[in-house]
Amino acid sequence: MKPFLEAIDERVLVSDGAMGTMLYAKGFFINRCFDALNLMDPDRVRDVHHEYVRAGADLIETNTFGANPIKLRGFGLADKVREINREGARIAKSAAAGQAYVGGAIGPLGIRIEPWGRTGTDEAEAYFREQAQALLEGGVDLFILETFRDLNELGAAIAAVRGLCDLPIVAQMTIEQDGNSLDGTPPEQFAPALDGRADVVGVNCSIGPAPMLETIERMSTLTRARLAAQPNAGLPRDVEGRNIYLSSPEYIASYARRFIAHGVRLVGGCCGTTPEHIRQIKIAVKALAPETARRSARAQGADAPLVETPVRFAMPSVPAVPKNERSQLARALTEGRFATIVELMPPKGYMSDAIVEQARLLKIRGVDVVHIPEGPRGARMSALSLAVLVQQQAWVETVLQYSCRDRNLLGMQSDLLGAHAMGVRNLEIVTGDVRPVGDYPDATVVFDVDSIGLTNVVTRLNHGLDIGGQAIGSPTAFHIGVQVNPGAEDLEGEIRRFEYKVEAGAEFAVTKPIFDLGTFERLYKRIESSRLPLIVGLWPFESVLNAEFMANEVPGVSVPDAVIDRMRRAEQAGGAAEEGVAIARELGCALKGIVQGVRVAAPSGRIEAALDVLAGLR
Repeated sequence: MKPFLEAIDERVLVSDGAMGTMLYAKGFFINRCFDALNLMDPDRVRDVHHEYVRAGADLIETNTFGANPIKLRGFGLADKVREINREGARIAKSAAAGQAYVGGAIGPLGIRIEPWGRTGTDEAEAYFREQAQALLEGGVDLFILETFRDLNELGAAIAAVRGLCDLPIVAQMTIEQDGNSLDGTPPEQFAPALDGRADVVGVNCSIGPAPMLETIERMSTLTRARLAAQPNAGLPRDVEGRNIYLSSPEYIASYARRFIAHGVRLVGGCCGTTPEHIRQIKIAVKALAPETARRSARAQGADAPLVETPVRFAMPSVPAVPKNERSQLARALTEGRFATIVELMPPKGYMSDAIVEQARLLKIRGVDVVHIPEGPRGARMSALSLAVLVQQQAWVETVLQYSCRDRNLLGMQSDLLGAHAMGVRNLEIVTGDVRPVGDYPDATVVFDVDSIGLTNVVTRLNHGLDIGGQAIGSPTAFHIGVQVNPGAEDLEGEIRRFEYKVEAGAEFAVTKPIFDLGTFERLYKRIESSRLPLIVGLWPFESVLNAEFMANEVPGVSVPDAVIDRMRRAEQAGGAAEEGVAIARELGCALKGIVQGVRVAAPSGRIEAALDVLAGLR
């Protein structure tokens, strides 16, 4: 067989269709690791490859889409990366029998990488390199990097392959109905970015052929790279509990002709497509006029320049709103004034009148800002809703604590744009606790990104760009706060994460509650050079039981034995609550010349305790 790139420049090549849905149809449950079948049931995998070769596929993909170290770890197979990928390549090579090219299939890691996640680009590249090396050992002819939503992650995969060999690379993003990637990156951005880095650039999965054709039309004016299109067989339909793809082979083939008319050189299928779909695509390709089938994308590019399309989607970022103009808290911290903040927990149910009244009283008593934390999940009002109500009805500024827990990246972006539209300006971005959700111990938690990733998102919004690099119009004016924990068990890790948050765009920091100066000072010496305004968290104990609970059951909180003994003596004398206020006040006074503000909790809604702490600071 000719080298792959020579062949694709001479004629349109047909790739295979779905592997996962074919194996599912053969009786393998969806919760199994399909990649591991390369070791456990290789004959069944080989049978699927044979069906596609007999259908006329010029290219088949290895059964290794999810065979990277991260995804295999979820099945307890992290030590089988090399074996699964190498065998996947060998199975495909034996099935191809010299009649089809074999593409080493590599999909996303299944985790977020920087700037959205805590995994570095270099780490991601190492994961991809491990998989690509094993596919090379198995003898693949090229690599197919597909179904990526994050252009940065796809870049890491390309770098991994390029660092090992010069085999051809097919790089494909997965898109929504609007043609943008699942993270919102438009083809006007990802197509030129991949041009020159990959030999074939395309889109696959998620959608059917009609919206994919519109994206291919857009891409054809933006790049001279060879194009690829691998749509799903339409959108899945739930039929008696099974996902069924209903686009017929003839329908898919009709779009294959349209793809080719817009410069596609590699056409095939993704989820739901079968050997019969590929057979019909092959017939459609053969039926094209020879001169049409032989035109290469490069020849077209030499004869006709690319259409100069105005790039409306990747506008350069605009300057951020000056910090001192974003909020009263931002102005106070910028000018060096000491800020006072009191925390109000969202109520159970939807009645907010009592909390709003407390916020009014806090304002009357001279408190600068009300902090609205993410409360325990359950039947509680959301922190965002309460923050808006407090600002609108009590006329006091808030700091909204916003957690990454149980939210995906696009949903968080939408929430924050809505919060900005309703007047929220101060944010405290936190990752969120990994714990049973509220009153529901069987519920699970989900993290798409952590606080570092979300800080990067908000920084982009403040420069007028969404996560996909598209302009949002006027930039947001969020004052970006993050959390830092002096009592973290892994202090080195906490400091490292804090530095990443500062790099991502954090503008002030709030500590978790502190109960002794030594714990605070150990952290402060290490982060003082960041020159980030620091607000210290204070918690006035209600009782000795409250102190013991904080000491023994709240992760990352350090309460010295001497403080618990002091609370125990005060309780015996009948003055535990007053002693809790005194301890918090003493800490606040000791740190007033060092930090830029305090955030005082109001345990059980006792705002008088918080006000008593602040009164002592004045």
